[in-house]
Amino acid sequence: MKKILLLFFVSAVMFLTCACDRVKPSVLFNNAPITAENVGNLTNVFSTGMRIYYLVIIPKPIRSRYAYIQIIKKEGDHDRLGYKMYYGKTIRLKDEQMYYYDDYIVIHEPGTYVMKIYSKDKPTKVLTMAQFWVK
Repeated sequence: MKKILLLFFVSAVMFLTCACDRVKPSVLFNNAPITAENVGNLTNVFSTGMRIYYLVIIPKPIRSRYAYIQIIKKEGDHDRLGYKMYYGKTIRLKDEQMYYYDDYIVIHEPGTYVMKIYSKDKPTKVLTMAQFWVK
């Protein structure tokens, strides 16, 4: 009986603590257009006035094909509060863009920024978010 309970306990612990290799939505930043050759040269720190290229990876297609991109600037050194809406855009994903979206933005104000991606299907749930800095 003890062996069965021990086997059940070990199986439960292995199941709950296993590493999943499921692809999650993410945002990648670079200072050049993102291609297969330079995908390893990613950065999160940029200079003012330069193009910030980003790639949004969406593993599950969005049914409505609309997504919202929102960039928020953190004001001051606060971890909470002190946020300012800097940029917002609604995008329509084409047939060839069902699993990704890439574009660029130019920011002229130094600071800490957070990019959030929402789906029109669930506009209150953040699909993914990433932080970057402009010096």
